[in-house]
Amino acid sequence: MTNSREPLSIVTRPSNAVGNIMDWITPEHPLVFVRDGEGIVGIGELLRFEFRGEHRFTEAAAAWSELSRTSVVHDSVKRAGTGLVALGSLAFADSSDAVSVLIVPRLIIGSRDGIQWVTSVTLGEVGGLPGTADVLPSTPHKALGDPVHLSFAPGEMSPESFTSAVNKALREISKGSVAKIVIARDQNATLPADTDLRVPLEALADRYPDTFTFAVDGLIGSSPETLVRVHNGKVTARVLAGSAARGADRISDGRAAVTLAGSPKDQKEHALALASVMDALAPLCSELSAASSPFALQLPNLWHLATDIEGQLSELTSTLDLLSVLHPTAAVAGTPTLEAIRIIDELESFDRGRYAGPVGWVDSHGNGEWAVALRCAQVTGTRITAYAGAGIVAGSNAKHELAETGLKFRPIIDAFA
Repeated sequence: MTNSREPLSIVTRPSNAVGNIMDWITPEHPLVFVRDGEGIVGIGELLRFEFRGEHRFTEAAAAWSELSRTSVVHDSVKRAGTGLVALGSLAFADSSDAVSVLIVPRLIIGSRDGIQWVTSVTLGEVGGLPGTADVLPSTPHKALGDPVHLSFAPGEMSPESFTSAVNKALREISKGSVAKIVIARDQNATLPADTDLRVPLEALADRYPDTFTFAVDGLIGSSPETLVRVHNGKVTARVLAGSAARGADRISDGRAAVTLAGSPKDQKEHALALASVMDALAPLCSELSAASSPFALQLPNLWHLATDIEGQLSELTSTLDLLSVLHPTAAVAGTPTLEAIRIIDELESFDRGRYAGPVGWVDSHGNGEWAVALRCAQVTGTRITAYAGAGIVAGSNAKHELAETGLKFRPIIDAFA
């Protein structure tokens, strides 16, 4: 964990000079969490908090609470995501070697509901309150680098190993101790040393505007699943489980959506994922509701069964506190969770790292948006590792699940190809 003895000074001002928020992403170490042109972009890294192991969520929440308590904030915009903000990404498993991070940028550029702002974060007290012009770079980073053309190869979990693991998972499910197990696999490629990571980020944001496009500490992707969102005490989430390939034309595409909605296997998988989130949030909410049946969410490459959840928190609770309650959901682990994770540890031959963990942002009031890190890849130096998984329930077919992971790889493979 990076510490400073000096308090932080944070100044947020509205700005008319932001324009397209994606233009402000830096080429080398992008920090971004956006959806449909709105969200947060960070420039520079002022503070970095690192956590590992089973207590990573509670340690992150405690560190953020202390930093928020000691920081001096001058915020004339006063919206969720203004003032002191950190972007974060946390590991999926307690046993993971991957570091979980919270990063406080030196400069934060935000856009939401037609309002745009700039936040500067400095160590020590500011002598005078700077305006937007004092901290905003004169021009955004507009000149994109050359596109990359990567070929991904199987990683530690080969296609054959994946189908074998699925069949073993089905045998565990038949024993009755677990109803669902999520099995994932990985693919690797080598990046040119001078790769401009804004290029794949722009491709993801353009092709998947309704998902969360993110980049935090080298984890890059576009996730369709909201783990949790808190804005001034209102909590929302979107549960995804059950999927099908898009059709080749309008008729076959409509048939695919109808077939998915009527699939007992996919409905069961979705119900398990929804129940895990509702059960986790219910004790913390005075009101909590979800639709009685899921809807078919249309993405460029897939149909998903989706259910939106809304509630009102009983008391002010930081989104970081909610992460430890919600993660991992049945959508990325299984049901019951502890037994599913035990089996995953036995069947998967690789460390998921921060794949399927929470990725998002939090402000000093506890507001935040966190997605499940899906449709993503980890960039470490010139190495990139992409991830995809499938939920296995009774009735699953190993070859079909392998094909499903292939579809889920497409956003990253296309963005880098």
